Amino acid sequence: QVQLEESGGGLVQAGGSLRLSCAASGTIFSIHAMAWYRQPPGKRRELVARITTGGYSDYVDSVKERFTISRDNAKNTVSLQMNSLKPEDTAVYNCFAEGVLTAGNFSSYWGQGTQVTVSS
Repeated sequence: QVQLEESGGGLVQAGGSLRLSCAASGTIFSIHAMAWYRQPPGKRRELVARITTGGYSDYVDSVKERFTISRDNAKNTVSLQMNSLKPEDTAVYNCFAEGVLTAGNFSSYWGQGTQVTVSS
């Protein structure tokens, strides 16, 4: 069974930075893409950033030029560097692993979520 564990959330002042990390555990052969979603209070969950095995990344317009998504060399950890944070970035952030290939399965997985709170 694959498990995703997020870390790095917390409370930060507007203009500050946070780095979220997501580690995938288990015997994983490959992960097609990894992404970060977020759900602000009272709003729908939205895709924040996504990165594929080929290194292609995409971002929601509101975070472009502020956030950077990256994967480590082992392809088992994905990070989201968040700079110039704004109060509207406040949300629960969830890691999503898309197309995870293991010895016995091909599926996708969600992390439990980590709270990011940006104060003004």
